[in-house]
Amino acid sequence: MITKKEFDVLSILEAEKANLSQRELSNRTGYSVGTVNSIMADLTENGFVQDKKITLKGIEALEPYRVQRAVFVAAGFGSRLVPITLNTPKPLIRVQGTRIIDTLLDAVVRAGIEEIIIVRGYLSEQFDQLLYKYPNIKFLENPAYNEGNNIASLICARYFLENAYILESDIILKNPNLITKYQYQSNYCGVPCDRTDDWCFTMDKDRITGVQVGGLDSCQMVGISYWTKNDGKKLSECLKKVYEAPGGKERYWDTVPLNYCKDDFNLVVRKCSFDDYIEIDTFNELKAVDSTYDS
Repeated sequence: MITKKEFDVLSILEAEKANLSQRELSNRTGYSVGTVNSIMADLTENGFVQDKKITLKGIEALEPYRVQRAVFVAAGFGSRLVPITLNTPKPLIRVQGTRIIDTLLDAVVRAGIEEIIIVRGYLSEQFDQLLYKYPNIKFLENPAYNEGNNIASLICARYFLENAYILESDIILKNPNLITKYQYQSNYCGVPCDRTDDWCFTMDKDRITGVQVGGLDSCQMVGISYWTKNDGKKLSECLKKVYEAPGGKERYWDTVPLNYCKDDFNLVVRKCSFDDYIEIDTFNELKAVDSTYDS
């Protein structure tokens, strides 16, 4: 098993397919040049790196951390985007000519993740159009999409959550590098901010201790998370337990691992920025991003 720091360096070398300087690796990882030098020395000694390039042994060392699948939550109505969602599911809305969900799907395909699962509900047949561009998509039907909250979608996909990204399908992804081939541990993407009125994490250093609406000196939650094999299995069990409890159908699925069953997980924040994505919640926000709707 490799350390987190060794993983960070190896995964960058694998992605770049080139020999990067210690300075470049320092900039990419956030580690000091001295730390990078020490990591590279250890990786070279263990045969994971040779001449500053990752070896076959190094690639094999990354294999246990390979992402196996991506699960998209895409069943909801998108009521705050009426009238456009009266005829089109929110993930399929085109923004500047591109469907919202395509920005995520393209990043998943680019990362070499072949198993793609989309949980659909509202106007579900419209999602079939995605098969022309992404023929390996598997659809799961959420018949209860209008009876509760998005926990019902994860219940439908609960057997596919191991070694998996879980992605909210209404995010316009501007930085495809947020979706990578390998992940070291279970995590949520989050944006550090002084103040937010949106969903954000309560934290102990980088560890997530809960989630709430609004906070100070926190990280605003982004609907991109990753779950290891063990955590994906635990998440499946916790989702079922909460869903079957009184009021369970009304829960947001994220509150299950982040609040109701938080002691079962050790989740960390994978920090990103507001430049990496756009989240459109209302029709006015859609018009601000794409003027063709402003008519």
